[in-house]
Amino acid sequence: MLGVFRRFVFGVAVFSLIAPAALAEAGEQWSVLHVGRLLAVPGEAPIERATVVVKDGRIAEVLGGYAAPGELAGAREATITLIDLTEAFVTPGFIDCHTHITMEMSPKIRMEWVQLSEADWALRGAAYAKRTLEAGFTTIRNVGSNERAAFALRDAIEAGHVPGPRILCAGHSITPTGGHGDTHGYREDLFELPTAFQGVADGVDGCRKAVRAQVKRGADVIKITATGGVLSATNAGTEQQFFDDELEAIVETAHLLGRTVAAHAHGTAGINAALRAGVDSIEHGSLLDEESISLFKKTGAYLVPTLMAGEVVVAVATNFPDEFPAAVREKALMIGPAMMKSLGNAHREGVRIAFGTDSGVSAHGDNAREFELMVEAGMSEMDAIHAATINAAKLCGIEDEVGTIEVGKAADLVAVQGDPLKDIGALKEVMFVMRGGEVVKK
Repeated sequence: MLGVFRRFVFGVAVFSLIAPAALAEAGEQWSVLHVGRLLAVPGEAPIERATVVVKDGRIAEVLGGYAAPGELAGAREATITLIDLTEAFVTPGFIDCHTHITMEMSPKIRMEWVQLSEADWALRGAAYAKRTLEAGFTTIRNVGSNERAAFALRDAIEAGHVPGPRILCAGHSITPTGGHGDTHGYREDLFELPTAFQGVADGVDGCRKAVRAQVKRGADVIKITATGGVLSATNAGTEQQFFDDELEAIVETAHLLGRTVAAHAHGTAGINAALRAGVDSIEHGSLLDEESISLFKKTGAYLVPTLMAGEVVVAVATNFPDEFPAAVREKALMIGPAMMKSLGNAHREGVRIAFGTDSGVSAHGDNAREFELMVEAGMSEMDAIHAATINAAKLCGIEDEVGTIEVGKAADLVAVQGDPLKDIGALKEVMFVMRGGEVVKK
């Protein structure tokens, strides 16, 4: 039965009345998972009836069959928790490469942007992070947030103060003045003039400074708005907004400082300009053409499609037309459907795809809906899971740490009761989550 736990000091059951100090004296703390079907390496066939041994938060062994605790080398000196997942399908923890973890879109969001403090956003982010983790997403890349809120949340999770996925954080998106990422529709005297620390940059020197400012603040990755966006309340469209030399300066500076560049890009010319400049990923990629596909394959950049964002904005624009300004509504109805077609074309042509949702536009915790949309767009179930594990880990530069269930990697595991290789929707019903060897949902 899914989620049954038994704890042993070899040969003797250990009950919850025994103090943690007494357990520690018994030796190392191990978790032994008996798994019905184990997708250890997405892209390879699942292992039927497997045992996964976790020590110190890492995968220590992956064995065929159900190994009894006493059969494991060193078991007599260990305290072992046996976790029964014999009726489950287990995958590596999922990675969402495009989130906005400190916010969530609502009819009140525009007022909240001017009313709420960094502390408010950080506390909301803590709730969203817990929800995301329990949905099976053990790592996220947060590509745009308010000031220091997401950095504080990242560090609090890493220190163990609050539950959540490991976070790779971009800080502020870098945007030209008046671009997607700058404020729109507010009185100018309500705000201080934005600086490089708020990500607003013009000209080559300004763009270099903005990258350096985000790195100084603690950015793990640099996010740029290479084109206009759907939700910015302006009729500037969804095409290129940075000049070519500005894009090149951003990428050169980021790479010099050891950071990858994620480029928000909808329009074709903006996508292609960003790819020529050497960005590491295109976020959204709504309007790809043949040149885009060729540039992806030439540069090795990833497409992070964020189909959920398209689905959400089309639904709002259609069912609640007064909720968006006219310019936003027009863009939403045009861009949303185009995303699915572009992903299908990119996948067929062999472009590398990494999973991303744009959660924050969609609700946090619903991230697995993206799997269904990816399959609807033409990807196989296995390819969609591969995008959320191996490919996402490679894009984030953490493939030695996560993405597969292999010896030496962090023990990030997700269990569901259905077979996602036959019905990808099974991934929406996560029953068990382990993150870094700690059980966070059972």
